Formats: sequence, structure tokens, C-alpha cells
Amino acid sequence: MSKIIAGIDFEAPPDVVARQLIGVTLLVDGVGGRIVETEAYDRDEPASHCYGGETPRNFSMFGPAGRSYVYRSHGLHWCLNFVCRENGHGAGVLLRALEPVMGLDLMRERRGMQDERLLCAGPGRLAQALAVSRAHNNLPLDVAPFVLLAPDPGVEIDVSTGPRIGISKAVELPWRFGLAGSRFLSKPFR
Repeated sequence: MSKIIAGIDFEAPPDVVARQLIGVTLLVDGVGGRIVETEAYDRDEPASHCYGGETPRNFSMFGPAGRSYVYRSHGLHWCLNFVCRENGHGAGVLLRALEPVMGLDLMRERRGMQDERLLCAGPGRLAQALAVSRAHNNLPLDVAPFVLLAPDPGVEIDVSTGPRIGISKAVELPWRFGLAGSRFLSKPFR
């Protein structure tokens, strides 16, 4: 039985899910926006947190599809991922950037800045703007505090692809996806 949320089958391979998430609206407690940048990670490639197997940190990536995986990056920033590929095959999608749409004043307050373009441009910024923390780890994506909304039918979504950024292993995989031309990306595509 597939885990479908906002028209996306979260039991599909992570690169498929990452591409399909572009244009989906994400809200956390009513605050959020349109997903404009993602990266895919799979158990079989060394840049993934689940490459070495299940640990207390990454256990949620080995659980049911359609759940959250939240971790702290470099001891500084929380990062939000969506788990895909159920049945013990750890895989996920890192959310890298949103176009802020709902709750902009609250996001500005949380981030301590006014520049709308930078509110959610990067995984740490995104988590801070949405007040995502370890308390959000391993939660289902189809119930509160999360809401995922499919793009309006008939809306054309042009997706750019390229290598993932900020990693040193498996850098050749073209598993970074972004909304073409978006000014809200963490970094432009080449």
C-alpha cells in the first residue's frame, strides 16, 4: 500500500519524490510556502545519513514513508527531511528552500530579518523560519502540524536539476532539484 500525500507517492525512490515535491506547498502550524528546492538521499550512496545503517539519530529514515526526519547540522541548524521508500530501505528528501507564502511576519520574527528572499533559502533557514526542531522528528506528514498541498492542476512546473551542494561524497549525482528561475533558491543552478 502506497503512502500518497499531496499526490506524491512517498514510497517512490528519493530522486523521484524530490523532483515531485517542487511546487508543493508545505505548512508547519500554518506557516510556510511553496517548495522550490530539494535534494534526494538514498541508503546506497555515501552522502546519505542512512548509508552506514540505522542509528539513534537517523532511525526515522528507516521507518514508514511519509514521515519527517529532523537532524541538527554541524551542531547549529535543524534540517527537515521527508522520509521515502518504506520497509527498512532508508531514504529521504532534504528540503533546501521555500518561497515564503503564509505567516511571513512570524517567519521574519523567527529569523530576525526582513528580506523575504532569504527567509527560507537554505535548509537551516527554512527550519528556523518554520520553527522546526527535533520535536518534529518522525511525525507523519499528513497530519498536524504538517500540511502538504499539491500545486493547482494544470500549473506547469519547470524543474532544474544538478549536483547536490554542501557535501563531499557522491557529489556527481544530479539529485538537487529546483524550481527553474525561482529567486528563493539557496543557490542558483548553473
